Amino acid sequence: MKKIAIIAFLLTVSVAAVRAQESRQDFSLSGTGLIEPFVASSTDVEVSANRALGALASYRFMLTPSSAFEANYGITYQHTNSYTISNTDHYNISNRVQEISGAYVHVFNFRKYNPFLEAGPAAFIFLPIRNSGTTTLNAKQQTEVGAIYGAGIAYEISPSFDIRAQYRGMITKVPTFSDTTDGLSTNKWYKTIYEPVIGVAYHF
Repeated sequence: MKKIAIIAFLLTVSVAAVRAQESRQDFSLSGTGLIEPFVASSTDVEVSANRALGALASYRFMLTPSSAFEANYGITYQHTNSYTISNTDHYNISNRVQEISGAYVHVFNFRKYNPFLEAGPAAFIFLPIRNSGTTTLNAKQQTEVGAIYGAGIAYEISPSFDIRAQYRGMITKVPTFSDTTDGLSTNKWYKTIYEPVIGVAYHF
């Protein structure tokens, strides 16, 4: 009876150890930078923006050892979009950008180094801030759909933690902040908003 109990205990410990080694989920928290490119349109509207800093929270579930689904929420700190219309009218809009996205992730496993590629749909919420940096009262919250894609590498510093660095690109329409009064429409898309990301992931 004692032998059976010991064997059962050892099997339980072994299964728990294997499951611990095969953690299929992780949560990461990262700092981000946001670089929006200059855009000139056929409607005589030019748009530029200064760089922004922000944060990104991600949950990743491993479907197989090399593929995963990822859900993301990101937000930037205040930055400013500048609109110039026909070289005469100028409008600045201080704002924050929120991202809600999902992505398929393909992981390449090389011991402690794990490069990965990702892509998926996204929604972007442009939130104007009413302060001295905003020069029009017509700016309103605007939501646009788009996509995210990127590549990065994770370095395992322990069985539970890794450092993750990546480059992400965002595709979405150039925001107008639903301002039809000032004529901020460009009829253009941001083909790439550049977003460098670095953070730490916890595996469980």
